[in-house]
Amino acid sequence: MYHIIFNSHVQDIVIVGIGGTGSFLAPGILRLLDSLPRRIDLTLIDFDRVEQRNLVRQNFLASELGQYKAEALAKRLSREFDRPVAYSLSMKECPHSAIVVGCVDNGMARREIESFAKQAFLWVDAGNGDNFGQVLIGGDNQFAFPNFRGESCLGLPWPSIQRPEIMLQTAPQRSCAEAVQAGEQGPTINQAMAVLLLEVVRRLLNGTCPWMQLYLDLEQGTLTPVFATPENVAKILKVKKEKLMERR
Repeated sequence: MYHIIFNSHVQDIVIVGIGGTGSFLAPGILRLLDSLPRRIDLTLIDFDRVEQRNLVRQNFLASELGQYKAEALAKRLSREFDRPVAYSLSMKECPHSAIVVGCVDNGMARREIESFAKQAFLWVDAGNGDNFGQVLIGGDNQFAFPNFRGESCLGLPWPSIQRPEIMLQTAPQRSCAEAVQAGEQGPTINQAMAVLLLEVVRRLLNGTCPWMQLYLDLEQGTLTPVFATPENVAKILKVKKEKLMERR
C-alpha cells in the first residue's frame, strides 16, 4: 500500500470556508495539533458573517452574531486552547508549508482555492450533499514524475483534475439550515465530514494516508476509498502507470 509523503515538513494548516463543516473541523484540528511534538499553526479563512440561521448547524454562538465567521471562531478557539489561531477575510498569499483544506460549496470558491493553494503542499477538498460527501486529496510534486517511489506517493493531481465537475458547481439556493428544515439535508452530515477530514489530516501529517479520494454515504452507512496508486493516478492523468513510478 502506498502512503502520501511530503518533500518537506508541514508548518501550517489553512481551512478555507468556516461554515457547516469547517467550523466543526477547526477545534478538532487544534486538538490534533496540540498532541504533536512539533509546532503547526492554524489559519481560518472566510469572509461571511455569522447569521441567526448559522446557529442551527454551525459551530457559532449567539454572542457572535454579526461577527465575521473566521474572526469569531479564531478568537474563541485562541482563548479555549490558549494558543494563537490566525484568521483572514480573504485568500491572499498561501504559506508554502501549508496543507489547504477547502470546505466550500461552489465552483467559484474552489477556483479561488486552486489559485491560492498552488504554492502549498496539498489541497484537500471536501464537499457534501444531503447525506453524502467526498474528500479529494491532491498536490505536492503532482506533475514532477515519478510520483511513486518505493511505497511512497510523492504527488497527486489537484482535486480539480480528479473531479473537474466540482469546479462547475453552483452555489446552493438554500442555506444549510434552511435545507435541513426543508428535509433536503441531514442534520449530521457536516459533523461527519469534519470527522472524516480530521482523520485525513491526521494521516497526512503522520505519513500514513493511503487515499486520494473518500466517499461517505450516510444513507447506506458506507465509506468508499479510492487509494493513491499508480493505476488510479495514471487513469486520471491518462498516462501509462510506468511513467509515474521510479525506475529500479
